[in-house]
Amino acid sequence: MTVVIAFVANILVAVAKSVVAALTGSASMLAEAAHSWADAGNEIFLLIADRRAEKKQDAAHPLGYGRDAYIFSLFAAFGIFTVGAVVSVYHGIQSLAAPEAVEDYTLNYVVLAVAFVLEGLSLTQSVMQGRKAARQYGRGFFDYVVNGSNTTLRSVFFEDTAALLGLLIAAGGIGLHQATGDPVWDAIGSILIGLLLGGVALLLISRNRRYLLGAGPSDAYRAETGRMLLAHPEIQRVTSLFLEFSGPGTLFLVAAVDLVGDQNEDGVAAQLRRLEGDLEGEELIGKAVLTLSVSDEPSLDFA
Repeated sequence: MTVVIAFVANILVAVAKSVVAALTGSASMLAEAAHSWADAGNEIFLLIADRRAEKKQDAAHPLGYGRDAYIFSLFAAFGIFTVGAVVSVYHGIQSLAAPEAVEDYTLNYVVLAVAFVLEGLSLTQSVMQGRKAARQYGRGFFDYVVNGSNTTLRSVFFEDTAALLGLLIAAGGIGLHQATGDPVWDAIGSILIGLLLGGVALLLISRNRRYLLGAGPSDAYRAETGRMLLAHPEIQRVTSLFLEFSGPGTLFLVAAVDLVGDQNEDGVAAQLRRLEGDLEGEELIGKAVLTLSVSDEPSLDFA
């Protein structure tokens, strides 16, 4: 729902900005139009990312397709950079060399105000979703959005935040143009919008790269998982614990455990498979693999 709301808002805003940019000749408004069209295209990638990440594991992908979310979110981040940032900076520099006067300031302000409201509604939806998820996992909102595994939420939040800041920059550039009569301010606004989008794109690229390389959860969640294992009556101790995100909100767990009792080989194998099934029933554990500890391996402390 967060991505759909952002997509609809960006389409409406992009059309309005494009028409006004063509009618008034504002460099900042043209930069904002490029920004909104880039965001709208990116929402399509994010919708694909969500759908692809939901595909179940199969023989070709035993850990599922969760990392597809980071791949398509990476495409979206490149879209922000190439379409939004590069076009905005290029047009701003072009306008500095051959500045043009804005023909209708009022029309620009009206569209910027309407866009601010629509982008604000989209941002509010992403903040509400982010706060709910952050409370669920016992994390701060900003920490969850920036460092969490939910890449589509992160993309929408930062795109909408950049959109609101970009609108303020555009309004400032147009306002200074109107106040001074110098179109250079409008061109500078376009360049600043492009630099803002470039910064957001680099942040999103960095986050998606981290999860594609293989990122684990926080130390607090790792300790919580270790305590969950030790709380199981069949597990005596844990000597190794590996956790890695295989997709948004999905972890791959590998652990070496020492089991209670002294069963034969078949009994131990069946016990491990049953424990793995129990673990995969946990909310964040998508795949669990348990092995036996070696007797001289030290136990891990999850206090």
